[in-house]
Amino acid sequence: MTTRSARRRFTADDIAAAEKVMSVKHRKSEREQLAKTLHLQVARDLARRDVDLGNATNPACQFEPCLPGTELPTRERFRPSRPRPRKLPEREPDIAFAPLTDLGIWLRTGKLSSERLTRIYLSRLKAFDGQLEAVVTLMEKQALRQARRADREIAAGRYRGPLHGIPWGAKDLLDTKGVKTTWGAGPYADRVPKSDAAVVRLLDEAGAVLIAKLSLGALAFGETWHGGTTRNPWNLDEGSSGSSAGSGATVAAGCVGFAIGSETLGSIISPADRCGTVGLRPTFGRIPRTGAMALCWSLDKLGPLTRGVEDTALVLGALDCFDASDPGSRDVPLDFDARTKIAGIVVGYDPAWLTSKADRDALKALKNLGCVLKKIKLPDLPYDSLETILFAEAAAAFEDLTLSGRDRELPEQHDHSWPNEFRQARLISAVELVQADRFRRKVMEVMAGVMEKVDVLLAPQEGSPLLTITNCTGHPAIALPTGFAWRETEVYAPAAKRSATTRLLPHCSVLWGRLYDDGRLIRLAMALEEALDLRSTMRPPLFDA
Repeated sequence: MTTRSARRRFTADDIAAAEKVMSVKHRKSEREQLAKTLHLQVARDLARRDVDLGNATNPACQFEPCLPGTELPTRERFRPSRPRPRKLPEREPDIAFAPLTDLGIWLRTGKLSSERLTRIYLSRLKAFDGQLEAVVTLMEKQALRQARRADREIAAGRYRGPLHGIPWGAKDLLDTKGVKTTWGAGPYADRVPKSDAAVVRLLDEAGAVLIAKLSLGALAFGETWHGGTTRNPWNLDEGSSGSSAGSGATVAAGCVGFAIGSETLGSIISPADRCGTVGLRPTFGRIPRTGAMALCWSLDKLGPLTRGVEDTALVLGALDCFDASDPGSRDVPLDFDARTKIAGIVVGYDPAWLTSKADRDALKALKNLGCVLKKIKLPDLPYDSLETILFAEAAAAFEDLTLSGRDRELPEQHDHSWPNEFRQARLISAVELVQADRFRRKVMEVMAGVMEKVDVLLAPQEGSPLLTITNCTGHPAIALPTGFAWRETEVYAPAAKRSATTRLLPHCSVLWGRLYDDGRLIRLAMALEEALDLRSTMRPPLFDA
């Protein structure tokens, strides 16, 4: 027996103190009995700690979002909208802010070269990153090599698809072979992977040009990372929201064609809303996570941030791939048809959620498009209790950081930052975690009942429990700009000097869809985007140059 696993002595007073944490109460005799036997359980736990599990080892029990009897798409179809060629703008900022649907046509028809487009974005990243603090690693040499390769292939007629030659940015939790992948945290700042993440490989196969590794809040929390705090292009006094902070900021500022983010509890939807971009969080299991930092194995999802809704479909089409190396990956057909009618789609909503004029305008627009509106009411349940699962899994993923004390090197040390949350999560009892998982099952049944009555739900990311619910049930969501709203924001400064101010900033509404019905969700969002016609207004003035 190792010294670490040697018998430890406990007293009845130790048990009484633990009872306060667990919110239980035992008799004196029961405490004394526990004090005599608890060392056996502790020895088992300490012995397990001697085994290096790393970050990538998945739990044996895997989350399955589909309840028995769930109907899934059976048709594999990908039909984008009909090309609508637009003249190549003279101003480079107009090229930089163009959606992928335009960029792809210009590249395919030879009106624009990938090398020129890549140089435009490289120039903008260099010019604006001092304000945004969004770039972890600029991959200039590699990007130009990939761009020249794309130009040669396109000229030779070897066109790979709508992403061929388009520069993109990767959230810096996606492994890149031979290039630092820091997870936004000082303890991992020198980490260099030996292979590419699955999505990096898939986008390379699609001909996309990886231009930069982009910031994330340390270990996928917030917008503060080991190199600074990533700012909102619309309001440099505040952060861009997290944890896909750099992905949201650079897309909004016209510094990349698109970016890949990740979400566990809002990390795609929230920066999209804050920065005024489109953010797609696909159904759990649709995009493989192999080679991505694990925060919560049963919750993590990867997805694109873009400037146009159909752009998310183009990226999803390249990434929708079963990967046996990811235990959460699922092989479910993607059915996307940009030309189908949306009349008759049933949109559910709770009037109490729609406190913003932008959300109400979105609902009205959907009605005018022929959608059927249906009021719904979710059961009154403690949905925040689901977060027990998130905190327990996250603390397990980074146990070595907590036990080694290197969590003190993370940039934020507030009450609700990772270091304290990780330590606190170690006090979650196994019984409470199992009960939280059983509650998750109940919430899955609630959502299944709701989605039998409607095709999608409309609600903002804040003001409803849907962000928490759907991240735990695996349902897809897409955030898209639907207007502007007055929002009280925190002016970024040292904590003691922070102040609040009210500004008119972008607002995103969110459509929440059925499991694996990502294609129809995107199609409906496309129609809403076209009806509202706001894309030309979604340029932060400071970066439109």
